[in-house]
Amino acid sequence: QVQLVESGGGSVQPGGSLRLSCAASGIIFRVYAMGWYRQTPGKQRELVACIGNAGTTNYADSVKGRFTIARDNVQNMVYLQMNSLKPEDTAVYYCSAGRWRPSGSDYSPDYWGQGTQVTVSS
Repeated sequence: QVQLVESGGGSVQPGGSLRLSCAASGIIFRVYAMGWYRQTPGKQRELVACIGNAGTTNYADSVKGRFTIARDNVQNMVYLQMNSLKPEDTAVYYCSAGRWRPSGSDYSPDYWGQGTQVTVSS
């Protein structure tokens, strides 16, 4: 049974930082690309960042320079370090495991976590 369990969400003031974590089980973690998505009410879920099984990364333009995705193939973990947070970063953040060839294809999720709320407000 595949499980992706996010943690680390919460409330923070603008300009603050949060680190999201995702623990994966039930998959051969090292062969999967991993991605973080976010979603706000009434909007489509959007890809924030993804990381290939060899460590190649890609980011949405809206978070470049502020967010960093990383993975630990020993602990089966993926992280999203979020700095300089803005109110527009407020969303439910979802961890995913999927497929991605950095040289060609778009990231395609196969499995999802349950999501964790991030709220940026003064």
